[in-house]
Amino acid sequence: MKGVVFTEFMEMVEARFSADMVDDIIDDAQIKSGGAYTAVGSYPFAEMVALVTALSQRSGLEPQVLIYTFGHYLFGRFAQLYPYSIQGCNNAFMVLSNIEKHIHQEVHKLYPDAQLPHIEVLSSDERCLTLLYRSPRCLASLATGLIQGALDHFSEQGRITAEPLNADGSEVRFVVELL
Repeated sequence: MKGVVFTEFMEMVEARFSADMVDDIIDDAQIKSGGAYTAVGSYPFAEMVALVTALSQRSGLEPQVLIYTFGHYLFGRFAQLYPYSIQGCNNAFMVLSNIEKHIHQEVHKLYPDAQLPHIEVLSSDERCLTLLYRSPRCLASLATGLIQGALDHFSEQGRITAEPLNADGSEVRFVVELL
């Protein structure tokens, strides 16, 4: 997993909880890196799992809630850090429809070894967008948070429905309906 995800996670934990919480979850997680992440580095996904688990234990919030919250936070941060990735998009559907064709291509330019989820547009009209999410990391809650972050970024109200298509959660159909 790319370091930028770890550095942004730590920043979210500090902003939402405290700097002490960052130190505490690093200690609790007993991770090999010791929490020393760089945005351009690559780190084991297991470290993120350990950090989320430690944050869940300390905060009392369910891991899926924390992952969703991080996804929401992450969209806002990516919009700030990489504004060109959403440049020319007038609404959330435009951003979400261009993830595979534009955003992930840009990510691969910056991080050639990034292992990204696959996002396929199954159907789209002006009120409803259906996406197919595929990832061996099974982070549908993160994707849901990113989708909500996109809606919020464009001041749009919507309903997000996530339908797992298999038992492990590696394939999920998202239906995003504007209200």
